[in-house]
This record gives sequence, C-alpha cells and structure tokens, in this order.
Amino acid sequence: MSYEAKILADSLSPADHRVTTMQVTFPRLILAEFNTHRVLSRNSASSRAIPVERRIEQIRENPFVPEAFGKNQRGMQASEALDDDAALLARTHWLNAAEDALENAGHLAAIGVHKQHANRVIETYAWHTVIVTSTEWANWDALRVSKMAQPEMFKIAGMMREVRQASTPLAMNYGDWHLPLVRGPFGVVNVQEQALRALDFDPVKVCVGRCASVSYERHDATTPEKASAICDKLRADGHMSPFEHALRPMTDHELKLFMQEDIQWNGREWVLGSQQIRHFLGNVEGWVQYRKLLPGEAVYTGE
Repeated sequence: MSYEAKILADSLSPADHRVTTMQVTFPRLILAEFNTHRVLSRNSASSRAIPVERRIEQIRENPFVPEAFGKNQRGMQASEALDDDAALLARTHWLNAAEDALENAGHLAAIGVHKQHANRVIETYAWHTVIVTSTEWANWDALRVSKMAQPEMFKIAGMMREVRQASTPLAMNYGDWHLPLVRGPFGVVNVQEQALRALDFDPVKVCVGRCASVSYERHDATTPEKASAICDKLRADGHMSPFEHALRPMTDHELKLFMQEDIQWNGREWVLGSQQIRHFLGNVEGWVQYRKLLPGEAVYTGE
C-alpha cells in the first residue's frame, strides 16, 4: 500500500449537482483528522475486522514511515526539516518502534487477545483505505490542501483534489443510481452490472455490501451474493453508514420542496430567505441517499 486516490463513481444530477465517490489510501495516523469532516460519508478498513497476522504482515512488508521528519518547534507545524544525519536517526528509531509494536502485537495475538485490541498497538505504522462520498469539497480543500495541514494529510488531500478535477462526471437521469463498486470507474454501466440484473441481484444492495466490505479490505472481491447478504445484515443491525454511498438524484418535486421556505442561521438569529437555495438532505446536496429511504434510519432501536 501507499498513497492513492482514485474515482469509484462520479455523477451529475439533472439539476447539476455533482456527487463523487473515491477510494483513498493514506497513513492510518491521520484518520482521526479525516473523520472530523462530517459532510463526508465514509467507510474504511477496521482494526476490529482485519486479522492480526495479516495486519502484521502488511506492515512488515510496507510500514508507513514519514517522508520527512520536521524539527521540533512551538505550534502545530514544523517549518524546518531535520538535517540528513538526524533524519536518518529518526527513521531508524521509527522503524525500531514499529518492529517493537509488531512483536508485541504478535505476542498479544498468540495468547488469544482479540484483534480489536491487538491491532491497536500497530496502527501508527499502518496504511489505511477509505471509501468516501460527498457533494461538498470546498471546505475540505481549503483546510487540507494547505501547508497548515499535517504533511501526510496535505499530500492525500492534494491527490484527491487532482483526481476530482481530472474526472468528468456521468450525466444521470431521474431514476438512475450513483453506485460505486458496481458501476465502472467512469460511471458507465458495465458487464458486471448487466450480469447482476440478469441474476436478479439488486445493484443498490450490492453497492452497499461492497462499500461495507472495505472494513475487511475485501470490497473489490466481494461477490454479489455475499454483498447482498451483508446489506441485509447491516440493515437488520442498524449499521447505516454504508447506505450513504448509493444515491439517486432528487426529483424535480423534491427540489421544489426546498424552495417553499428557506430558513438559515446568520450567526445571531434565524432568518427567512437567502440569495442561494441549497438542497441538502442529510450531508449531500441534490441527491437522496439510499439510507434516507429506509424507515428508522436515524435512530436504531434494535426492534
């Protein structure tokens, strides 16, 4: 593994709202910062799901090591890099720490400790894969494609912006679905999806199940049968985040509903009316997530 950002699906609604789903890989240590952006829908690899032995092997073969070590100073950014000798020593200490963590994770696994704990001690040195969907990227770009961001975040955010800018979204019609991991990389219906329909598999459910399977890093290999079963289990258990990556365009009627009354908070009070009408449902604009079509999606009671 290494830094990667690639488009899984990129779609444009009849009302010109764009939604993009990407698969991104970056160092696990910046995941917490990535997850602060609530406007992004995401599912990602899980330390509770991936076997300890496989995680140890991955890190031994390809540990994350910072490309440069900054010199310590006040504040959150390092403006100056260590000199060559100090940087080499820092790399040696980093790799020594990784090896110690891997050894201890192995010991924990050997005495029967579950992966949800054994894997935690090696997260700092792991690469991490996320499936992320959003209609809103301006704030992300402003904060993360910035020299003020951590270098690892700056790098992956820049790659994400670059692939979005190079991508041309597929124009969708009402009733079409944005389906990452089911539609082809440029949004074109492929042979696989045609085969799914011939077998009476619901492509929307297959999308949900495959997006969820990134927890095990098996999303590319999940069969339609398995993906559909995963989707059903997720719904029964109340795990709703994977249902946010499959979307359809808002209908003309749904869009007009937002124009009946536009109330916004101006920082001091609620005001009626604005110059720009936004069409948000959940955390996306102009689209309806499959999640929002499921009764009780907001509050799981176990019933």
